[in-house]
Amino acid sequence: MWNPAQYERFRDERKRPFFELLARVEASVPTQVVDLGCGTGDLTLVLAERWPTARVTGVDSSEAMVAEASRRAAPDRVRFEVADLARWTPPKPVDVLFSNAALHWLPNHAALLSGLVSQLAPGGVLAFQVPANFNAPSHRRIDEVRAHPRFAATLAGVRRGHAEVLEFYEACLAGLGLAVEAWETTYLHVLPGEDAALQWLLGTTLRPVLAALGPEEGRAFVDMLRPLLRADYPPAERGTPFRFTRRFVVATRRGSAQP
Repeated sequence: MWNPAQYERFRDERKRPFFELLARVEASVPTQVVDLGCGTGDLTLVLAERWPTARVTGVDSSEAMVAEASRRAAPDRVRFEVADLARWTPPKPVDVLFSNAALHWLPNHAALLSGLVSQLAPGGVLAFQVPANFNAPSHRRIDEVRAHPRFAATLAGVRRGHAEVLEFYEACLAGLGLAVEAWETTYLHVLPGEDAALQWLLGTTLRPVLAALGPEEGRAFVDMLRPLLRADYPPAERGTPFRFTRRFVVATRRGSAQP
């Protein structure tokens, strides 16, 4: 379902939130670090550089992404595995559980966060970032085409990503005994190329939709969506302005960290 090359097309814009999230993580000498939703693995290696004595595990549900990640040159202490993110559990408690733009694909965030917190070692950190653009014109247009009679029945069971409000994440994690920092950022990307908004969405939001539809119906879906996105995201000479909001959370489990 995931196409690493398409996802990497706007890699600079997609990786900026990773670094902004990582800058807020305070974990001096972790021994176990997990990148949940590691994608192609290049940013997992950044985590390994940040904590050079830690064992780092990249986990992703996409075999294609993990295959791409596994081709990267990496230290022996870094490994990648394919797993369902909602069900994956570590063999031992984790000091840093990091997730960049992955948890929005999973349902029931209250239960999800409770499960993730249970995987943390005392003093461990849960840090995640989720897209929060689901009410933007881009996603409203996708929903509009999804509801078209030609596609509605096929796409009825296809999951749509979601993000809770910041207050939900703060209350949920504070209620689990963690110290929480939460914030939201809206980026104005100026994307190059023709049909830039569509190309962005083809790398992420549209992947499960097109996988469910198959090649022929997928092309018909894109053909119907394309003019709607062109109207909402007209290109300028310098590129196509594209607003994108993301929510960030860094939560620390109370207790003494591992020495």
